[in-house]
Amino acid sequence: MTASIPNRTPTRGRRTPSRRRLLGFTLIELLVVIVIIGVLASVVAPRFFGRTEQGKIAAARAQIEALSMALDNYQLDNGYYPSTQQGLEALIERPAGRPPANNWRGPYIKSRGVPKDPWGAPYEYISPGKINPQWYDLVSYGKDARPGGEGDDADITN
Repeated sequence: MTASIPNRTPTRGRRTPSRRRLLGFTLIELLVVIVIIGVLASVVAPRFFGRTEQGKIAAARAQIEALSMALDNYQLDNGYYPSTQQGLEALIERPAGRPPANNWRGPYIKSRGVPKDPWGAPYEYISPGKINPQWYDLVSYGKDARPGGEGDDADITN
């Protein structure tokens, strides 16, 4: 008994497309894929958006640290920190008013303007500080842009 071998002509590595491939995906297959994508998005999205606020908080801390270093350099040159009225602008341009900046060697930061916090609000600079009366207070009010708060709305200070 010999096995019969069907007579096939060689296609040189190419297959002919099956009828199923010509028709595309079924509606059920598409719905399953959409449901899987939805489930993945519902799991991943909250983690991603939670990290966004954590990243902004970390960026605010880093900016406060950089501004603090610039203020310390200003203090080394002039013997005092800029007044509240002179503000953080004293790090970019020689300030007017009292106390005079006779030994100003700025700009002390490499930006065209005083940076805003990651939420787009200006940093509050108070000298002498209420929290740090010997130095200054540098504050970002966080996501809510108001004093106080908890979590993402908490104030970030030097």
